[in-house]
Amino acid sequence: MKLDLIPQIKHADSNNFFLLCGPCAIEGEDMAMRIAEKVVSITDKLGIPYVFKGSFKKANRSRVDSFTGIGDEKALKILRKVSETFKVPTVTDIHEIADAYKAAEYVDVLQIPAFLVRQTDLVVAAASTGKVVNLKKGQFMSPESMKHAVQKVIDSNNQQVMVTDRGTMFGYQDMIVDFRGIPTMKQYAPVVLDVTHSLQQPNQSSGVTGGRPEMIETIARAGIATGADGIFIETHFDPANAKSDGANMLHLDYLEKLLTNLVAIRKTVNSL
Repeated sequence: MKLDLIPQIKHADSNNFFLLCGPCAIEGEDMAMRIAEKVVSITDKLGIPYVFKGSFKKANRSRVDSFTGIGDEKALKILRKVSETFKVPTVTDIHEIADAYKAAEYVDVLQIPAFLVRQTDLVVAAASTGKVVNLKKGQFMSPESMKHAVQKVIDSNNQQVMVTDRGTMFGYQDMIVDFRGIPTMKQYAPVVLDVTHSLQQPNQSSGVTGGRPEMIETIARAGIATGADGIFIETHFDPANAKSDGANMLHLDYLEKLLTNLVAIRKTVNSL
């Protein structure tokens, strides 16, 4: 994947890590614009290539009464407005083959959720749109097995593919990051570390996923130190009231300090 081929990407020549960041789900226009404005300001200041992240719908929910979205077209139009307003690329999850073609009309990067990354038809559909494809590594998959998912995209005549590690299941209700996977998967494609999802505590008896956001900086620092090309962070100005994944999100107020520290680590790594 060539970072500078992502439409509207800025700071691609900064030799910095790139960032996929935003709310878990699009809850409304005002919240999306507020978060995007803040993150764009920070990344421009620090010279970080930035892609705004927001799911237009959430299909893989524990309970039937969990929030799934505000309506597909409404959310996708908000993603387009974010891109047009702030001149940044956008990424969103897809869950069905039809989603690939629908979302491709609005966003620049199509993300395959971890639970679905072995679904060949879905991966091929995403690749066939010509958009950049972000493959989330399944919690149940080895780093080595991700080369086959990457190859599906390449075999579909699309070289614009990246892999995102989002942790591996550690028992029933915890995740762990095996940092050995970063250099392994970099043999196949650029690698992103999904910091916030790696700190989820799934399968809670309440049906609401828990998390350990106090460990965000620890995991992020280690990811940069071990060579991650990009960092994925979900953020919100009010995580306690976020409609999805609030338990493991980073509060928007803490983002600049975190990214400043990560940029410093990246400069050190680059100098070695």
